[in-house]
Amino acid sequence: MRTISKILIANRGEIALRIIRTAKEMGIATVAIHSDVDSDSPFVLAADEAVCVGPAPSSESYLLTDKVLKAAIDTGANAIHPGYGFLSENADFAEAVEEAGIAFIGPRSGAIRTMGDKLAAKAAVLKRNIPMVPGTEGAISDPEEAVREAAKIGMPLIIKASAGGGGKGMRTVYEKENVKEELERAISEAERSFGNGAVFMERLVIKPRHIEIQVLADSHGNVVHLFERECSIQRRHQKVVEEAPSALLDTVMREEMGQCAIEVAKCCDYVGAGTVEFLVDEDKNFFFLEMNTRLQVEHPVTECITGVDLIREQIKIAEGHPISFSQEDLKISGHSIELRVYAEDASEGFLPCTGVLSKYITPVGPGIRVDDGVVEGSDVSIHYDPMLSKLIVHATTREAAIDRMLSAIDHYEIVGVKTTLDFGRFAINHEAFRSGVFDTGFVQEHFSPEKLIRVLPVKDDVFAELVTGLKKRIEEENNSTGIAATEQRSPWRSRKVLRG
Repeated sequence: MRTISKILIANRGEIALRIIRTAKEMGIATVAIHSDVDSDSPFVLAADEAVCVGPAPSSESYLLTDKVLKAAIDTGANAIHPGYGFLSENADFAEAVEEAGIAFIGPRSGAIRTMGDKLAAKAAVLKRNIPMVPGTEGAISDPEEAVREAAKIGMPLIIKASAGGGGKGMRTVYEKENVKEELERAISEAERSFGNGAVFMERLVIKPRHIEIQVLADSHGNVVHLFERECSIQRRHQKVVEEAPSALLDTVMREEMGQCAIEVAKCCDYVGAGTVEFLVDEDKNFFFLEMNTRLQVEHPVTECITGVDLIREQIKIAEGHPISFSQEDLKISGHSIELRVYAEDASEGFLPCTGVLSKYITPVGPGIRVDDGVVEGSDVSIHYDPMLSKLIVHATTREAAIDRMLSAIDHYEIVGVKTTLDFGRFAINHEAFRSGVFDTGFVQEHFSPEKLIRVLPVKDDVFAELVTGLKKRIEEENNSTGIAATEQRSPWRSRKVLRG
C-alpha cells in the first residue's frame, strides 16, 4: 500500500482539469506539464505547479517520456496520471514510470502491450470463450493467402491494422477481386501510421452498433463492470455522441456483455480503469472488438448514471486499495448523454477550425455538466485535438435527457470558431436517435450539410408584435417626411429607390 501525495498529469486541456479537480478533492497536490503555447491555459493555472516540457508540437513536448519523467522527479511527484491520448496507452512509458518508482495511474505495462496489439488481444481473449467476429487468427501479408482466407470468412470483410486505431490502416472490401489491392493499401497505411504493417481480416458486421463496457479492476483480484455506453454516432470512425445506458440492451444482454468484459480484463491481469468495446449486429449478437487500456473521453456518462468518480477509483487502486464497492452495489440511475464539442465545421466534412474564442459561455442548470479546457479568449490552434469540451446531461429518463441536451446546446455560446454544436442538435433530435434505432452509419445515412439549417418557429403573438412595430416605424417615417396618409407606403411593398 502506498500513499499518493502529488500527481503529475501527463496531458493537457479538459482531461487535465478533470484530474486536477478530483485530486484537489482528495487533498492531493498536482503538477501540470505544458508546451510553451499552453503556458496560460486553464489547466496550467489550476495546478499547484507547472513545468514547461517543450514547444507546441506534441512530438517535442507532451510525447517525450524523458522530459515527462524528469518533470515528475524534479517536482517530487510520486504518481503520474496519463489521461487519454498522448502517452496513455504507451507500454514503454508505463514501464519507465514503474522502473522510476513512480505510481502509474493506469494498468501495468504488460496489459497495455497485450491489448494494444489487436492480434495479441484476440489470442488472449479466445482463451476465455468470448464471442469474436469470424476472421484470420494471425497477421496476413500474402495476397494469395488473403484471397483464400476471404473465401472462408465471407464477403464483405474488413482489413485492420493490428497496431491501429482511429480508422487508420482499415479497409473495407465488398468484392473478392479487390482483396489483393486493399490488402496492399492497408499494409502500407499501417506502416506509415504505426511503424507496424501487420494487418488481419474480419467479416464486416453490417449496420453494427458500437457498445462499450466500463470495467474497474484492482490488485486484489476484484473486477467489476459499470454497465455500458452507446457510442454508435461517429464521424471518421471517431465518436461524437455517447450515452449510457444504451437503448438497445435489455437486462439479460447487459449482464452477458458485462460478464464478458470482466473476463477480458482478467485475461490480461488488468488493473485500473479500462473499456472493453463490442460490435453488436442486427440480430443483437455481440462480438469483442478491442480493449482500451485507459480512461475514455466519454467516462462522464458512466459517472452520471452510477455516481462513481472513476478518477478517484483509479487513484485509490494505484495506491493499492481494493475497489470501494461491489458489483451488487452498482445500479443504473437515470440516463446520461454526452456531446463532444469540436472546433470543426460539420458542413465541410467536419474540417477542423482554428481561431480565438471571442465569446465562450457555457450552459448551467440541474443535470448539466461541462468538462472543458478553454475560456473566453483561448486560442484554438492547429497543434492539438480540436475538441473544446464535453457537454454532458443527466436526467431521469432518456427522453428527458434528450430534451435537456437540446436546451443545453441552445444555451451554449461559442464565437470565434465553428463547432459541432449544430450537428449535435441535429443528431440528438433526429427521429432515428430519439427512437433508439440507429447504428454506426448514422452520419452517412442521415446527415448532410443543409440539414444544419434551422427554421425557428415564431409564435403568433410574437409575429403580431413584429407587424405592429413595423407599421409604427413606417408611420413615423412618413410623418417626418410629410407624406400624406393617402400616399403612405404599405409595410408589405418594397421601397422604391429614387434617382435624380
